[in-house]
Formats: sequence, structure tokens, C-alpha cells
Amino acid sequence: MPVYDLHCTLCDADFRLQASMTDKREKRVACPQCGSHDLNTVFKPIPYHIKGDKPAECPNSHICGAGCHHTRGVS
Repeated sequence: MPVYDLHCTLCDADFRLQASMTDKREKRVACPQCGSHDLNTVFKPIPYHIKGDKPAECPNSHICGAGCHHTRGVS
């Protein structure tokens, strides 16, 4: 079962829980603080880093992780 980061629009609580996709879609998941079913999914970025075998030519490699078009030779 997937784990969801959710935000309750009624009481403004943020929480994480494991639930089936069907339960979430059919609003059977409730806020643990107030019991509301009016929930929004919170999307969080997933940190990742792409390593190359040559030094990065990109001036922003500290930001892009040397995985941008500058280091792959694509314009």
C-alpha cells in the first residue's frame, strides 16, 4: 500500500499515512485530528543526484547535480 502525505483543509493538519489507492480515491481516509475526509495530497520533491564520469561543465552543477543538458552535450 502507498504512503501518502496529506493536508486537512478543515483543521490545517499535515500527516502521513498508509492507505489503499481505492480508500483514498473514495474518501474513506479521515484526518486523525478532526475526522474530516476533505484532504489534499501534499507533493514533496524527491532529492536525487546524477553522477557523471567526467567533470561537470555546467556553472550550476551544484544545483542541477551535473545532470543537466550542459553535461550531456545537448543544446
